[in-house]
Amino acid sequence: MKRTVLFQLFLLLLVAPNVHSQITTSDPEIAKMVQEVKTENLETIVKKLVSFGTRHTLSDTKSNTRGIGAAQRWVKSEFDKYALASNRRLTSKIDYFTIKADGKRIAVDSELGNVMATLKGTDPNDDRVLIISGHLDSRASDVMDAKSDAPGANDDGSGVACVMELARIMSQREFPFTLIFVAVVGEEQGLYGAKHLADVAKAQKWNLIAMLNNDMIGNSLSSGTQLRDNTQVRVFSETIPYTETEAEAKMRKATNRDNDSPSRQLARYIKTVTNQYVPQLDIQLVYRNDRFLRGGDHTPFSQNGFTAIRFCEMNENYDHQHQNVRKENNIQYGDLPEFMDFEYMRKVTCSNLATFSNLAWSPKAPENVGIEVKELTNSSVLVWQAPQGKPIFGYNILIRETSASHWQKAVFTKDNKIEIPYSKDNYFFAVQSVDALGHASLPVFPIPIR
Repeated sequence: MKRTVLFQLFLLLLVAPNVHSQITTSDPEIAKMVQEVKTENLETIVKKLVSFGTRHTLSDTKSNTRGIGAAQRWVKSEFDKYALASNRRLTSKIDYFTIKADGKRIAVDSELGNVMATLKGTDPNDDRVLIISGHLDSRASDVMDAKSDAPGANDDGSGVACVMELARIMSQREFPFTLIFVAVVGEEQGLYGAKHLADVAKAQKWNLIAMLNNDMIGNSLSSGTQLRDNTQVRVFSETIPYTETEAEAKMRKATNRDNDSPSRQLARYIKTVTNQYVPQLDIQLVYRNDRFLRGGDHTPFSQNGFTAIRFCEMNENYDHQHQNVRKENNIQYGDLPEFMDFEYMRKVTCSNLATFSNLAWSPKAPENVGIEVKELTNSSVLVWQAPQGKPIFGYNILIRETSASHWQKAVFTKDNKIEIPYSKDNYFFAVQSVDALGHASLPVFPIPIR
């Protein structure tokens, strides 16, 4: 008599005491931090950034009231305030670097600077790094216009405000490894600030496990279509990694893992955590590195082989993006605070906070994750090794149909090997480490083991 898959799973759970359906555990400290994100804080930061008139990358660096220099120094001063509240565990700096004239959007050799706040980890043996960013610079209609007002409220005052709010809240806690909060410059001129930081990370061989880029997360009304929606946000992630080797490409094709790049696993992780901690916000997984033929500050990190994604509002408003401040035919143009939805922005910031803190407290990912293929069977056997460092409470086995965009099922086990009644012909799998509070590592896609 044939057993149904459901009955097989029942038997599996009955006879294997270390195997259970996943029980989602929420960390009360993360829930508390999410509640500490304040709409009024985000609005205050955005309006302060707008007050500098323009934050064009090549604008005034000497004035204390106008231009990119004044904005950089103000952001650093805020980071310094957070540092005092953290007993100086948080440190800040403006990381200056020189960009040569490129004949495109950098007219002359220029000194640029990323404003960075670093929260050092408490475990000297954990070398992992997380980065979250927004871009400080703004632009008018003409990308080379460094004189006209360019408020940059949403693009990307919203991303910078998100980064600053996370730095304020998270710097009051301790995490085992290093967290970097950064307001990069040069995005509108060619992603120069992000490229500089990504190159530093690569040259110094940082163990950077994830980079979150926030660029335009404060608008909920689209131009043209007039769609208004403050319940969805896009997360962009690359399909095939930029740095994929020939051997990796061969394995990707053999296992059909075109939709399971590390960045895409991070995007799914964000969706799972957001569903857990942030009401009335759904992550829309967009299967491309960025918007059509466009790019953002996560791109240089992807190009250097790091796992990176972009948060971006669901509906862009082009009346308030890359526009001079003006009024035409009774339509107000320009990236001004009055056109933003700060409650929407709060929810997206909470999604970032829940994701960033979960990762920051997570154990390391399981190692040498594999799926056995020595026999033809309608079950699947996955094996892996425990990672070094923080003790592991157990592992989640994530399961989805090949046509599904997101994980549909999860099974928890304390073992390092599991047989589940799901055929590898019909499902994709991944394994993630979990601690006792439910903090999970990024999922790892298994490779065939013969």
